[in-house]
Amino acid sequence: MPDRFRVSNLLKQKLLELGVSPEATLRGAGLPPGLFEQEKICLSTDEFFALYEAIGAVSDDPAVGLRLGAEDRVERYSPVAIAALYARSFRDALGRAARYKQLTCPEAIEVAARGGECVVRFRWTLADHPEPAILVDLCFAWLLAIGRRGTGLPLTPLRVEFKRKAARGATYERFFGCAVRFGAARNALVFRASDLDLPFATHNPELLAMIAPQLERELAQRRRRGSARDEVKTTVKRLLAGRRPDVREVAKDLLQSPRTMQRRLAADGTTFQDVLEEARNELAQHYLLHSTLELTEVAYLLGYEDANSFFRAFRGWQGVPPGRWRDRRRGRRAV
Repeated sequence: MPDRFRVSNLLKQKLLELGVSPEATLRGAGLPPGLFEQEKICLSTDEFFALYEAIGAVSDDPAVGLRLGAEDRVERYSPVAIAALYARSFRDALGRAARYKQLTCPEAIEVAARGGECVVRFRWTLADHPEPAILVDLCFAWLLAIGRRGTGLPLTPLRVEFKRKAARGATYERFFGCAVRFGAARNALVFRASDLDLPFATHNPELLAMIAPQLERELAQRRRRGSARDEVKTTVKRLLAGRRPDVREVAKDLLQSPRTMQRRLAADGTTFQDVLEEARNELAQHYLLHSTLELTEVAYLLGYEDANSFFRAFRGWQGVPPGRWRDRRRGRRAV
C-alpha cells in the first residue's frame, strides 16, 4: 500500500463547477499555489486531510462532500471505480474496490457481513487524527454512486452512521434515502446483506478482462517490492473485519499458494500467526485511539470470538488491559 494519496487532476475542475475557489482552497490548506497544475499530485495523509478541510471551509455548500463523491460522469471515474462498475454484482464491486484501492492511497475499505447486515467502513491507515467530515461524505457518496449506477436501482443503505454531532440531518437523509445516525461509535455505511447479491447492469466482462489484469499486475509488482511480512500484514488488516482470515484466504488474495506464502514468511524470519497477531495489535491501537468504539466492538472487528480473548491478547501485547491503555494514551494526548 502506498504512503501517499494520488489526487486526481480533475479535482480543480470539479471545485470550479461547485463554485469553490481552487486558489483559496490551497491557501487554506497551506499547500503550494501551483499544486493543481502539476502532472502528478501526491500528498501525505496530513496534507490530504488539510486539503479537504479547506474545501469544506471555503465552500458555502454544506453538502459539498456529497456532491464531490456523487460523480455521474463515467469518463471521470478512476480505474478503481471503473473496475468496480464493470463487476458482476454489488458484492463483487465492493471486493474489487477494496482490493484495488490499496494501489492508490493509504486507505482501506473494510466490508463485514453479519446478522443480515453488511457494514462498509473506510480506514485511513496512516492517520494520527480523525479524518475530515467532508472526506467521509465523499467516500460514502462515491461508493453509493457506484452501487446505484451499477444496479440501475435507487439503492439505499439500511442506515448511515456518523461519529459527528447531528447537523443537516434532512440533507443526508434525502441523499442516502435512509435513516442517518449521528453521534455513533463509527463512520459506516450499513447495507442489507441481501443487497450484496444485486446484479450489476453495467457488468462488462470484456472490458473488465482488459482492466483487471493490469491492476492485478500492479498489485503483484508492488508486493514484490515489499517484504513478505509487510504484504501479508497489509492483506490481513484489510480482511480483518469481523472475522479471522486464515492462511488459505490470505494466500488466495495474494495469488499465491499457502505453502509459497508460508515459505516466504519463513525466509523473513516470521510465521503467519505472528503476522496475524502484529496486525491485530496495530489495528487494536488504531481503533482504541481514533474511534469511540466499545471494547467489545473492537474485539469483533479484530476477529475474536469474545471480548475476554481480546483482553487477554492485548494485555500480552501492551502489558495492560485495552481500556486502561486507551485512557492513558488519551490522557497524554490531551496534555
